[in-house]
Amino acid sequence: MYYLVKTPWLFRKLVYPAYRWKMPADEKKIYLSFDDGPHPTITSFVLDELRKYNARATFFCIGKNVAEQTDMYKRILNEGHAVGNHTHNHLNGWKVGDAPYFENIALAAKYIDSRLFRPPYGRITAFQAKQLKEKWDMTTVMWSVLSGDFDQDLSPEKCWKNVRDSISAGSIVVFHDSEKAYERLGYALPRVLDHFSHKGFSFEKIS
Repeated sequence: MYYLVKTPWLFRKLVYPAYRWKMPADEKKIYLSFDDGPHPTITSFVLDELRKYNARATFFCIGKNVAEQTDMYKRILNEGHAVGNHTHNHLNGWKVGDAPYFENIALAAKYIDSRLFRPPYGRITAFQAKQLKEKWDMTTVMWSVLSGDFDQDLSPEKCWKNVRDSISAGSIVVFHDSEKAYERLGYALPRVLDHFSHKGFSFEKIS
C-alpha cells in the first residue's frame, strides 16, 4: 500500500490550494483528527487518552455511525471536541456521481452539525469541493500528516515513528477510531500525546 505520510508543500499549495491542509504554525499547536467513528469502544479509548492531556481534537464522523452511537457522539461534543462530516456511508467522491455524493453528505448532516468536511480516502473532485464551499459553506479539511494506522501491514512502532518524525507546529494529523486501525492507533496515540506534551505542544481542535 502506497501513501505519503507527510503531504508535500508543493502539493498542498499548487495542486489543491483551496483545501485546508495545515493550521497556522505561529504557535506550538498540533491538530489531531480521527476519522470513521464514532465507535463504542475505540472512540472511548481515544477520548480517555485525550482527557489525560487536556487535549482537544476533531472527529470526522460517519453519519451512519453517529445514528447508531448517539451517546458516544454526545460524549465527543460534551468533552469539548469538534466534529466534521465524513459522509453518511463513507463514500469515495471519485467513484460516485455528484448527486448521490451530495445526497449522502446531506444525510450525514442531519446527524452532524458542522461546516467541516473531510472526504473519505481524501477522494473528492474539484467540482464537489467547490459546490460544498459555495452552496453549503463547508470547508474541505485534508491533512499534513497521515499516520497510516489504517495500513495493516504497518507495525505499531513504525506508525508511531512516522507521526513523531513528521509533526511540526500547525500539523493536522489523521488517525482513525476504527477497528481496522486500533492496533496501531492504540500504540501510537498515547506516545504522540506524551512526547509532544513534554515538548511544550498543546493539542487543539480545528475551527
